[in-house]
Amino acid sequence: MKRFPLTVSAALLLLSCWAFQSLALDRSKISEGADDVTPLLIGQTAPNTTLQTVDGDPVSLKALTMQKPTVLIFYRGGWCPYCNRQLAGLKDIETQLDNLGYQIIAISPETPEQLQEQKLQSKFSVRLLSDASLNAISGFGIGFYVPEETEATYKSKWNIDLNNQDPSGKAVLPAPAVFILDKNARVKFSFVNPDYKERLSPELLLSAAKLSL
Repeated sequence: MKRFPLTVSAALLLLSCWAFQSLALDRSKISEGADDVTPLLIGQTAPNTTLQTVDGDPVSLKALTMQKPTVLIFYRGGWCPYCNRQLAGLKDIETQLDNLGYQIIAISPETPEQLQEQKLQSKFSVRLLSDASLNAISGFGIGFYVPEETEATYKSKWNIDLNNQDPSGKAVLPAPAVFILDKNARVKFSFVNPDYKERLSPELLLSAAKLSL
C-alpha cells in the first residue's frame, strides 16, 4: 500500500488532539504526576488569572489576551535547559508571529525575582510572567506534584528550589505546554507533553499559528 507523507496540518491536528481528551474535569486541582495532567482542550476558554511581571506588578491574563491573539508558553523555569532552548528558538519565528498579529507570553512558576535574573542573563524578547501562585498553571490543567526524591535531587545537585506554594506544601511544576488563544481567550491550538524533553518545534508552532487565525 502506498504511504503518503503526513502534512503539516494533519501533524498539527494530531499534536493538538494528542493524549489528553478527557472532558468535564476539575482542572483546579494539581495532578499527582505529569502523566495525569488534564489540560484545556481546543474550544475551551482560558481562566482569567492574575500573574506578575518581572517587576512584581500584577497583570490580568484576560486583559493581555484581549489585546492580541496570543502564543502562550508554560515552561518550568530559567534553570531548565530544555525550556531555555525552546524560548531561544522563538527568535527564529518572532518576526513572522508579529506580522501575523500575535504576542508571545511565557509563564513559569518562578518568582518575579527569579524572572528578573533570567531576563538579565538571557536576551529574550518573549514577555516573561510569574505564576508563583500557581493559579494559571492549575487553571490550565497542567500542574503536577513533583516526587519528593526528584525535588531533593534538584536541590542537592543543582541548588534548584522548586515552587512549593501549593497548600499541600509539595513542589509543583507545569507540564511544558503551548497554547494559542484568540482575543476571546479561547484555545485554538494546544501542545502538552508530560515528557519535559519533548518540545514543539518553532516550525510547527508557526504553522499552527497560521492555521489558528
